[in-house]
Amino acid sequence: MAILGMVLPALLPMVTDGVRGLFARFTGGAGGVPVNMAERLQLMKAETEKLRVLAELDRPAGEVSRWVADFRGAFRYIAILVIWAVTACAVLTGASELYTLPLIDLSAGTVSFLFGERFYLKLKG
Repeated sequence: MAILGMVLPALLPMVTDGVRGLFARFTGGAGGVPVNMAERLQLMKAETEKLRVLAELDRPAGEVSRWVADFRGAFRYIAILVIWAVTACAVLTGASELYTLPLIDLSAGTVSFLFGERFYLKLKG
């Protein structure tokens, strides 16, 4: 059951896209797909702007040491490893469900973060 709780959040984008595709098929609409070149260019510009803003947020203000920049880049993955380690300890030691279930939910979110978008994009093509 715990594995199902970890896999379902990763599959949720695929399911919602499938439901959207069914609605598009029955209504004849294209949904979120651009229909002409102008809309496609606007979408590409919006995605480029989004990536530029995200890169701006990740860039440190001022001059920082190289190890600080590396640590900032790896922080999300270090946090995921900590969540997995604490969850594994709680499950293997037989801790109370009061603590174990929220930790399993956190672990499911990390799996979705790591693999969800890549899996969804690979399936979508």
